[in-house]
Formats: sequence, structure tokens, C-alpha cells
Amino acid sequence: MELRHIRYFMAVAEELNFTKAAEKLCIAQPPLSRQIKDLENELGVKLFIRNHHSLQLTEEGILFRQYAGQIIDLVNKSVEEVREMKKGLQGTLYLASVEGHAPRLFSQWIADFHKSYPHVQYNLWNGNSDDVLNRVKKELCDLAIILEPHNEEGICSLPVYQEPWIAMIPANHPLAQAESPTIDLAELTPYELIVPSRASRVHEINGWFHQIDEQPTIRCRIAHTLNACELTRQGVGISIFPASASLVADQGICTKIISNPNVTATYILIWNKSRPLTHVAETFVEYVREILPVK
Repeated sequence: MELRHIRYFMAVAEELNFTKAAEKLCIAQPPLSRQIKDLENELGVKLFIRNHHSLQLTEEGILFRQYAGQIIDLVNKSVEEVREMKKGLQGTLYLASVEGHAPRLFSQWIADFHKSYPHVQYNLWNGNSDDVLNRVKKELCDLAIILEPHNEEGICSLPVYQEPWIAMIPANHPLAQAESPTIDLAELTPYELIVPSRASRVHEINGWFHQIDEQPTIRCRIAHTLNACELTRQGVGISIFPASASLVADQGICTKIISNPNVTATYILIWNKSRPLTHVAETFVEYVREILPVK
């Protein structure tokens, strides 16, 4: 058995599709199928159940995947540490984040981290919370930033930043004329609202109104802040988003911090609990812990 057999097996086990696994490995499908067959012959067991339109791991395949993952992690870690003996910390850090304040956090951290570890490289990806969580669960990235809440098991999290929620109001709207930088939640009740599309977000916002015995009228659920700003500008409704949404709001929109109740959005750094962090990712997490304000 060679290391390439294990890497090939892990690719197929992750994709559960020979064609996609071959594309991921940049090899043709027939050689990949032969390599997996050779591995099964060497082990004397079937690792996959092959159906016409699907591929599943056998019980033996599930067990072998656990050991194979540990082997790959150990090999990667050993390569990193041997190279670091000569050049210092290096490797690629795979990151993912939601929009809002998360990209700014990563950019600030990377800029400072780079001063101490100039050989580390970075691969950044952006999406909504569900997409980012999915990438962490599938081990497509080392670390990610999302907004609470999340209910996923097997995820480690570290709170890293908080910001208030705001109401984005069309500039010609009556509520925009008040000089106060804040607005009571109850003042939004008569108007149609635009909110984030994630189900946990909608549940959270409904909960705020429930606290004041009111029922919101949600007209639109939007995944991206820019779309919410455009709809607000056109007078479709008042948007409720975390405060960093004001970064893309222009002169056609008035923003006010929501109060009574005072509500905040919490950003968390997350990683997959079932997969040991690479040395570079582990070092990055420790760096973030050190710079966080002491509470």
C-alpha cells in the first residue's frame, strides 16, 4: 500500500463519486478505479458499495476512512514541521467567511500574522453562513468566520467580535427624519421588513418582536447585504441587518441602531472538531486568542 492509494481513497470517500474524485485529483477516472480496486484486493475487503447511480462506503470503508484521515493528517503535519525547521512556519491557510465584518477581521489578522510568519500563504473564500459551515464540515477549509447562532455538532467555536443590529431606512421615509441615531424596535412594527434569509436569523428577529408583544411583517428574506440595500433604496421595505451592512449603504439610505431591546450580532471563528488542525492553522488560532480583548 502506498500513500497515493490512501489519498485516492480519501478523495473518493469524500466525493462518493469516481468522476468528481478524479477531477479533484487531476487524473483520469479509469486509473483511479483501478487503484481503488487494487487497494480493496490488498485489504481483502470491499470499501465501497457500487450501485448504478450511487456509491456508498461499506462498514470496512467507514473504519478505513478514519485511519486514512489520521495518516494523511500526520503526513501533512510532519512535512510542515520538517520544512519549518529550516524556513520557519509555512504552508497554506484555507479560510472562509460570511460577509459583513468577517472579511475585515481576517484581513487585519492576516496583515499582522504575516509580520511574524512571512512564508505562510492564504486561500480565502466567501459565502453565506450555511455554505461556510458546509465547507468546514467537508474539510474544504481550515478556519472560518460565521455569525451565531449555529446548531451544528462537531464544530469548535471562538467568539471574536460583536456589533449591534441596525435598521436601514429609505432616506425619504418618515422614520429617517428623526435625529436620534437609534430606533426602538416597536417603531418598525407598522412597516414591511427585509431580513436575512437564514432560518435561524428569521427566528431570532421574530423573537425580538415577541419580547415586546408585537408581530413583524417580513416582506423579503435576502441572503446578501447588497441586495437588501438596493431593495431598501427602492422603498420596498426597511432592512434589519448587522451594523457592518452600513459599509455598503449609500446616501439614499439612513441607518439607525436598533434599541429596546438592544440586540447584537456575534461573529465566531470556527473549525472542524473531528479533524486535527494543521500546524499553521493551530498557530493562527492561538494568535487570534492572544489578541482578543480580555473579558
